[in-house]
Amino acid sequence: MTPASETSTVSTCDVLVIGGGPAGSTVSAFLAEQGHQVVLLEKAHHPRFHIGESLLPANLPLFERMGIADEVKAIGMYKAGAEFVSPHHRWTQRIEFAEAWDKSMPHAYQVPRAAFDHILIKNAARKGATVHEGCKVIGVEFQGDGEGATVTARNDDGVERQWAARFVVDASGRDTFLANRFKIKERNPRHNSSAVYGHFRNAVRNEGAIEGNIAVHWFEQGWFWFIPLADGITSIGMVTWPHHMKSRGQRSLEQFFLDNIAQSPKLQERLTHAQLVSKVEATGNFSYISKRCHGANYLMLGDAYAFIDPVFSSGVWLAMHSGLVGAQTIDTCLRQPQQAQAALKRFDRVMRHGPRAFSWIIYRMTNPIMRDLLMTPRNDFRVKEALLSVLAGDIFGKTPIWPSLFAFKAIYYAGNFVQPFRAYTAWKRRRHNIRAVEDTALYNA
Repeated sequence: MTPASETSTVSTCDVLVIGGGPAGSTVSAFLAEQGHQVVLLEKAHHPRFHIGESLLPANLPLFERMGIADEVKAIGMYKAGAEFVSPHHRWTQRIEFAEAWDKSMPHAYQVPRAAFDHILIKNAARKGATVHEGCKVIGVEFQGDGEGATVTARNDDGVERQWAARFVVDASGRDTFLANRFKIKERNPRHNSSAVYGHFRNAVRNEGAIEGNIAVHWFEQGWFWFIPLADGITSIGMVTWPHHMKSRGQRSLEQFFLDNIAQSPKLQERLTHAQLVSKVEATGNFSYISKRCHGANYLMLGDAYAFIDPVFSSGVWLAMHSGLVGAQTIDTCLRQPQQAQAALKRFDRVMRHGPRAFSWIIYRMTNPIMRDLLMTPRNDFRVKEALLSVLAGDIFGKTPIWPSLFAFKAIYYAGNFVQPFRAYTAWKRRRHNIRAVEDTALYNA
C-alpha cells in the first residue's frame, strides 16, 4: 500500500483511526498486519481508566488470533459464568458458559480496563500501526467521491498536525466524533439508562472456580453489576433510569450511590466490610444509535456507532468484532474498489446485527416476567443453551441458536398474555422511566 510520507505540513497514510480503545486498537492491528499504513490517534495516554471490565467468551478466540491471549490471561480474573440475584426470589440463579450451545467457549475474564486497553494499543503498535497518544482529533474534511479525507489533530502541547488519509475510522467511543459532526446520532427511543459506579476492596466473593463470576443484582430502580477483578478490587455499578437520578437531590454522588446499594440487601451484605477505594463516577445517556455506520471512505466502529446498555457486557466484544470486520471491509475497499459497495453492505449488516441480537433482552431486563424466566431457566426447545450463547457473545457465527431464541421470545410473550395486568403495569412503568432527562448536573460528583 501507499508508504508513509510527510511534507512540511501534511502527513499521509492509508487509514487514519480516531480512538485507541478496543475497536480502534483492533482495527489498527489487523490493518497494519495486512500491510496498510495505519495512523492511530488517541486523545488520552495509556494506561487510562475506563469502565466496562467484563469480557465475553467470544472474545477469547479473537485474542488468540491477535496473539494477545497470554497477556490478557495474565491480568484477568477467570469468569466461568454469571449469577442473577432478585429481591423477589429466595435463591441466587447461577449460569455457566459451559452450558451454552457451543461448548468450546466455557469461560471469559474480568479485566481492569486500563491494563487491558494498554495491551491492545501496544499490540497495534507492535503490528506496525503508528500510534500517537495525547493527540485529539479536532476536525475532518472529506474530499468527496471516495477520495479520502484530511484530518486535523492537536497534541497535548497545543501543536496541530494534519494527515491526508485514504480512509477514516471513527473508533472514538462515546465521543461519537463523526456521528456528532454529521448530526446523525439519535437517542434510542426504546431504551434509556444511566450508570453510577465505583471500586471496592474486601467485597465478599464466591469461592473457588466461580469467584470471578459477574453478578446482576436487581433492585426497584434498575440493577447493579458486581465484577470481581484479579487484584482484589471489585467493580460495582448501578444502572438505573435517568428519571431516578433526579431523586438524588442535594446528596453527593457517592452518598446517592451508597444509599441505592442499601436498597439491595444481598448486595449490601456483600459490601458490609468493604471499603470504597475510588471516586464514584456517573455517566448518562447510555443508549443511542447513529443513522448510518459507514460512507464511501469512512467507518464507525463500536460505541462510535451505537450503544445500548452494559447489562450483558457486550460492549468490548461488539467493539472488537467491529474492528475485525471493519479491517476486512477496509482492506477490500482499498485493494479491490470494484467490490467496495458489497463489502460496505456486509459491514452494515454486521453492525446492525450485533446491537439487535442483544437489545431484545436488554429492553426487557427489568420486566418482572423476564426476571422470572432468568431466575427459573428451563431448556425446553434448547432455549437455555441459546440464551447462554447470546450471553457468551456467540451471535456472529454458525451456531444454530435462532429458532430456539424465537421459542424463548414466544414463551416470554405467552407469559405476558397469561399475566396481562402484570405485563401492562410493567410496560407503563418502563415507558414512564425511559423519559429523557437533560440535566447533566445529575452526573457530577
